[in-house]
This record gives sequence, structure tokens and C-alpha cells, in this order.
Amino acid sequence: MYVLGIESTCDETAAAIVRLRPQGGGEIICDEVRSQIEEHAPYGGVVPEIAARAHIDIVDGLVARAMEKSGLAFADLQGIAAAAGPGLIGGVMVGLLTGKALAFAAKKPFLAINHLEAHALTARLTDNIAFPYLLLLASGGHTQLIAVNGVGDYTRLGTTMDDAIGEAFDKVAKLLGLPYPGGPHVERQAEQGDPLRFDLPRPMMGRPQADFSLSGLKTAVRIQAEKIGPLSPRDVADLCASFQAAIVDVIVDRSRMGLRLFRASHGHPKAMVVAGGVAANQAIRRSLTRFCGEAGLPLIMPPPKLCTDNGAMIAWAGIEKLRLGLSDPMDFAARPRWPLDQKAERIHNGKA
Repeated sequence: MYVLGIESTCDETAAAIVRLRPQGGGEIICDEVRSQIEEHAPYGGVVPEIAARAHIDIVDGLVARAMEKSGLAFADLQGIAAAAGPGLIGGVMVGLLTGKALAFAAKKPFLAINHLEAHALTARLTDNIAFPYLLLLASGGHTQLIAVNGVGDYTRLGTTMDDAIGEAFDKVAKLLGLPYPGGPHVERQAEQGDPLRFDLPRPMMGRPQADFSLSGLKTAVRIQAEKIGPLSPRDVADLCASFQAAIVDVIVDRSRMGLRLFRASHGHPKAMVVAGGVAANQAIRRSLTRFCGEAGLPLIMPPPKLCTDNGAMIAWAGIEKLRLGLSDPMDFAARPRWPLDQKAERIHNGKA
């Protein structure tokens, strides 16, 4: 089974082809990604209109290159998958319409993929892990602890009350004058800094829920920076190190509570999975490795390339749906918001 996957929900345009292995798990035949960092860097963040226009310019050529590298024709595919949300609506529509057009022309099943579900299922592509498992989904726009029970079956155990982890990294980087995207630059600065110099808060630590709150930590960094400004290179490194240490402590504490809630409601998870762009941070990876070792729980973290947005995870989510006999109609609408656990989302918004 071969599936083409197209991703365009934010500032990466991606196309990939993935094959289902006979023994389970997947093989990435090709994975083409074009980042838009240079286009957005002058603005210190993603500009939706610029992103959408870049997707339009890039996506056709990227799909063609992926098909050429794979050595396959469209007739060889068993389906075509495209991210249908959540994300920036302009970009989502570019990839979604491209996927629909290709599926219609090739007379292949079309699969509309939830971008978050694709992240959630990536560990099954790389490690063929069985359900259920505990997922920490941490990216620029999302921070959630989720019980992954099966394809399309998710229970949200915790979420962020304000900033996502990746968003907090980016905002702190901008505050300290570091380039966009901020996460990797904060991490590099933190490696050279003193994490004990600034006593920063650990929001939500010890709370019985598994929720996150990071806006107060970001504000604490700003207050410290204003106290000692103008900042020297040493000040910036120490602030980054202190901020990252606080984030790591919060993630471990919230993951511990998420695991407790999982065991209380779902039994024992097969593993803990970390997905999303923040999972590329080495300090976070090391701390969660220690935590899972102490908890007697396998930890699965996809390679850093598969933690950020990519087409392979979209193709794999399409394979997961095809295996269950699922496909989607051509009138499937783009969704700027598309929660994995819709029941939890309704409760969170006070509608139930």
C-alpha cells in the first residue's frame, strides 16, 4: 500500500510517499519538505497571507519531485491524503484542494487528515507501537497530553490554558532579541547559560490536573530582562537556560500527572510518545527519557525530522484510515480548528 501525503497547515510545504510494511509500520519512500523560514523571519513569526501564497507557488513542484524520486506513477498509489486542518486556513486550503484534485484525476480514494492526528500516529509509522499509549503533543500551536486509544479515538487528559510550549519558546526568543524561529536559538543559548541564575516560576506544578499554563513564566522572563537591561550575551544565555530549565520541570511534572490520569481511566499505556516540533529539543528529550525510565514506561520519540511538520506523517495517517476501510468525500471542508477530543473541547469552551 502506497499513499501520497500533502502538508500545508503552517509554514512548511511537504509531500511524501509512504509504504505500509507487510509486518506493520511504514517505510518512507520519499519525504520532500520546503520551509518558509526565510519568508517569515523579517516579521518574527508566520504571516498567514505570505504562507498561503508560498504554498501555492511550491506545492505542485514538490508533489512532482516526490513522485519522481519515488519512481511511482499515480496509478501505483492506493490513496492520496492531505492535511485538512487545524491550521492557517489559507494554507490548509491549498494542500487540501491539491490533494482532492489529484485524487479525482487519478481516481484514487481521498483522505482528509487531522494534522494533530498525524502527529499522534507518527510513532506507529516509525515504531509500529500498539494502542493505547500516552501522547505528549508539543508544538508551536498545541500542547496536550492525550490518551491515544485508536485511530480516531482520543481522550484529552490535559491542555495548555494559554501559550503552547513552542509559542512560549518563540515569544521568549523574540523578547531576548533572538532570531525566528525561536525554539532552536533558545536551546543553543541555554547550552551556554546558567540555569540556576534566575529563579523563575514553574506554573501548575503539583496541580492534580494535567493542564499547562506558560504565560506567567514568559512574563517572569520579561520582568527579569527589564530589571537587568541592557542585556549582555551572558545575560541572554542565562535567561534562556533558566527558562528552559523551568519548561523542562513543568513538562515532567505535567507528564507525571498525565500518566497518573491515564492509568486511572485507561489502564496501563504501552508507551509514552512525544510528538510535535518541541520534541526536537534535546533537554526535553533527556528529561523525559529519565522520567519514563523511572516510571518503567517505554519512551518513543520520532526522529527530529518527523517531529516537525512533514508529509510522511500525513501519508501514514492516510494509510491508517485506509486499513480501516475509511476515506473522505470530495466536499470535505478545510477546518482551521479541529480538536482530537471533541468532547473535551466542548467542555473546555463551556458548551457542555
